[in-house]
Amino acid sequence: MTGLRNDALRLPVRDALPALRSALEGPGSAVLCAPPGTGKTTLVPLALAGLLDGRAAGEGAASGARRVVVAEPRRIAARAAARRMAWLLGEKVGDSVGYTVRGERVVGPRARVEVVTTGVLLQRLQRDQELAGVDVVILDECHERHLDADTVAAFLMDVRAALRPDLRLVAASATTDAEGWSRILGDAPVVEAHGIAHPVEVVWAPPPRAVRPPHGMRVDPALLGHVASVVRRALAERDGDVLCFLPGVGEIARVAGQLTGLGDVEVLQVHGRAPAAVQDAVLAGSAGRRVVLATSVAESSLTVPGVRVVVDSGLAREPRVDHARGLSALATVRASQAAGRQRAGRAGREAPGAVYRCWAEAEDGRLPRFPAPEIKVADLASFALQAACWGDPDATGLALLDPPPGGAMAAARDVLVAVGAVEPGSGRATERGARLARVGLHPRLARALLDAAPRVGTRRAAQAVALLSEEPPREYGDDLAGAWRAARRGGDAYAARWRTEAGRLASSVSGASRAGDGGGSDEYVAGLVAALAFPERVARSVGGGTYLMAGGTRAEVRQGSALAGARWLAVAVADRPVGAGHARVLLAGPVDEDVARDAAAPLHAEGDEVAWAGGALVARHVERLGAVELAVRPLRDPDPGLVRAALVEGLREEGTGLLKWSRGARELRERLAFLHHHLGAPWPDVSENALHARVDEWLEPELSRARRRADLAGIDAGQALGRLLPWATGAAGRLDELAPERLEVPSGSRIRIDYSDPGQPVLAVKLQEMFGLARTPRIADGAVPVVVHLLSPAGRPAAVTADLASFWSTGYRAVRADLRGRYPKHPWPEDPASAEPTRYTKARQAQRSSGT
Repeated sequence: MTGLRNDALRLPVRDALPALRSALEGPGSAVLCAPPGTGKTTLVPLALAGLLDGRAAGEGAASGARRVVVAEPRRIAARAAARRMAWLLGEKVGDSVGYTVRGERVVGPRARVEVVTTGVLLQRLQRDQELAGVDVVILDECHERHLDADTVAAFLMDVRAALRPDLRLVAASATTDAEGWSRILGDAPVVEAHGIAHPVEVVWAPPPRAVRPPHGMRVDPALLGHVASVVRRALAERDGDVLCFLPGVGEIARVAGQLTGLGDVEVLQVHGRAPAAVQDAVLAGSAGRRVVLATSVAESSLTVPGVRVVVDSGLAREPRVDHARGLSALATVRASQAAGRQRAGRAGREAPGAVYRCWAEAEDGRLPRFPAPEIKVADLASFALQAACWGDPDATGLALLDPPPGGAMAAARDVLVAVGAVEPGSGRATERGARLARVGLHPRLARALLDAAPRVGTRRAAQAVALLSEEPPREYGDDLAGAWRAARRGGDAYAARWRTEAGRLASSVSGASRAGDGGGSDEYVAGLVAALAFPERVARSVGGGTYLMAGGTRAEVRQGSALAGARWLAVAVADRPVGAGHARVLLAGPVDEDVARDAAAPLHAEGDEVAWAGGALVARHVERLGAVELAVRPLRDPDPGLVRAALVEGLREEGTGLLKWSRGARELRERLAFLHHHLGAPWPDVSENALHARVDEWLEPELSRARRRADLAGIDAGQALGRLLPWATGAAGRLDELAPERLEVPSGSRIRIDYSDPGQPVLAVKLQEMFGLARTPRIADGAVPVVVHLLSPAGRPAAVTADLASFWSTGYRAVRADLRGRYPKHPWPEDPASAEPTRYTKARQAQRSSGT
């Protein structure tokens, strides 16, 4: 070690080191809350490893040598933290401080601090639960709630409880929301370090016109153009470097393309795929002015010097289940309020600054307060496999901040059972599951690698799987084999990453053919690997460039695609554009039926199927691969139980209108609905859903005798409904009393009641027939008044009332004035309440009265 740089002595976190050491020497765990730029990622590991002198470590601090592992959520952060700590010590990376990320390890024999990704630490814990030789583990950026970090914390608490009570744990957070982590770490003390926060002015800079919200990974180009214009505005209005937050690599590249012609201003791009030289240049600072376009990695994982202005696009990438790939992936979302605060704070770390927010102030309060914890929204297959290999398949015994959702865990278990990673029922990891977990891939891709390697050779299987682990650029095309060839000859950044990952995967496979030249063409290998990874997405052509996947989704290949002529495809990537009826194939490989059958063997089934389809009963013997029908023949004598189930499904789809409904049957149903509405039990609910739920009670034995749609049409619905009447209680005998079919009116006529609206029975009767009746008729033991529709002599509506007495005294006068001239032959007395009711004209009524 050549000597500690003075930069380390000026980091604010040094004042918190004594309290942190005290917590670790006492309870053995602590939560460190320190804002970005205070040194929590760089100074704290060096101090805990005993690599600082007494001045830097805190007055009176011990400097005993320890081995410290720092877990970072991202590879770029792990590399950057290691380089920064080595620089502070005046050393090269790998001497006292090294790092390990997937596919890359720079750790020398004297290293006392090792920075790793949480994924690497997770794999290490599965291999060596004791973490032999490690004294302290620091979980950095734990506030971001990455799933691997939550899992590692839970595993480490198990290790402390059962194997290593001497292992010290620190959860380091850039926010002050530490209560949950303190609880998880056994009520660990919370140690706070206070940075220097300068004031930051907020400038609201929404787009001049509405932009489309993000969908999947897509961002409206109009928003990106607006962000570029805001960056130019910020450069003109403010001093210092500009840090612009964008959701991903593609958006960074597009905005960078719109920032040409800035003179001496340097435009840099910072993201997980950026070359190490670019990352070093950003973190080192510059004498000239810079615009740094960055993903959320610059919120807290990296500290960019010289920044006085932040331009915030308001977008972020969060993990979601990517149904296009059947894996967990990143989706573009609105950034949370917490992320906005973190981003804005970057402008005030060294001096007063400003943040330009590319949305309206009115929108800010509607943003989510915090980003969603990954465990709540991501695909959980990898997590479930890790938990199973740890010995806790349901994850119920793990100390997690949030429990995994039950539905997501059930879906994950289904995937793991299908690939043979866990035992059905118990969920315990199999030996194969342990091998899959060690590969360091999603279980789907690990399954494809392990199963394809013995058939086509390890190297070729690894290369094909590497194409699926990071989706190739769209310009590589939609043919998986063609994309593979493009990657092999490519000199771009993706091709370089692909080669590195393919090499890592090849080295992870043991017990398979190590040859690089297994049998089969590129097309065969690519299709086989895709089919093994996504068996539910093997798809057969249904014509016109459309394919039906075994999982039931229809997908179309683009016009002119070389894939269009294939009989079978294994679809690796597909999406469903907004408003489209079918999915769209983005990446696939041709396969033959044998490969499809082999890869999707758990989806193969053969048997009798009786279903309601197209309004009729269809009975067939079917061999199928999921939704894809391989062979079909008619079934002449189907099982009666299958027939009945299909007819019940027909009734559910099309309703009880399939039965024979006479007028009396319909009226009986309406009367029962009225009684159920007003009196409740024991009168039955006769709605569609209720009747479907009770088919066993009212449609037997006729339903079991039916064999086709026509047989349903012969079932007397009225007779069947009679079985639902409350015979057991004796209430059925009061049906006509409580809900009579007809009511006798003062004229002597018996008028049918309309129960079509169960809440409001209607009596439609000619006005003259109701003379002399002062009170409105009531039914259901007097509980419900009948709404009277009073008709003209011609049977047309004249008035509606639920209060006859009020009508006779007020409303009748206007009706009489309006109608007596049109119907002079009918009686229109001035006092209808005392008049004689009649069905006849005045002349006819006089004849009846005189007896002639």
